Amino acid sequence: MTVPIDIDFDFRKDSKCGDPDVDSPKLYEIHKLLWSKDLPNGKKFTLEIKRGSSGRFLLKNNFTMNLSSDRMCPHFDGNYRNKFYGSLSDNELEELKHKVRTIGGHIVFPAHKKNGFTINQARGVNRIICDRFDLTLECIRRFYNNEESPLTKTITNYKDFFDLFVDFKGYVDFFHLQDFVDQNGQIEFSLPFDNFNRPPLPQTINEYKKYMEHTLELMNNRNKRILKSLTSCQYDT
Repeated sequence: MTVPIDIDFDFRKDSKCGDPDVDSPKLYEIHKLLWSKDLPNGKKFTLEIKRGSSGRFLLKNNFTMNLSSDRMCPHFDGNYRNKFYGSLSDNELEELKHKVRTIGGHIVFPAHKKNGFTINQARGVNRIICDRFDLTLECIRRFYNNEESPLTKTITNYKDFFDLFVDFKGYVDFFHLQDFVDQNGQIEFSLPFDNFNRPPLPQTINEYKKYMEHTLELMNNRNKRILKSLTSCQYDT
């Protein structure tokens, strides 16, 4: 049975604590719907929603540890000593905050610590990544190619999760991330990339605006892919 979803719904509206990744029932229902399907390894991923000991929602599955939702792309507002304050108009900033909280702006990662930070935590605290999903995805690509990255240790801790998708293309296709890579499977970065040497944050107002524009494009395209997947495939609910 196919269940229609509102790809423009802002899951902040469904969160009591202000963080949909913690307590939005609607967000977790859609995660369950989207990712309960055949894996690239030929097996079927089955997800069930549960409550963790802290009260947050988790996704129990049939192959690896519990999963949790993660907002993919930061908006940076209010962080880094308000470095970006005033760089965007109120309307631009609200549109960015809104889009990254639609379903196109969320993904799932293993929820519990395993010999250190979770992936969600590591990409947030790592000063080379600063929570950017394009840089995180580059680290995942390198993991599948047996190459080093700033997140090698953390990602390797969750090898059982990433093995479910066989290779990088399998991971990208499973999570509808095709717009984050080019036709050769290389990452389409939101800011200039020089092998993790330059600072990950936008360095000018113009860069911040370009980051915003690219992020909005990615969110819109992924939302469309997700909606198309639900209208063309049969998912278990």
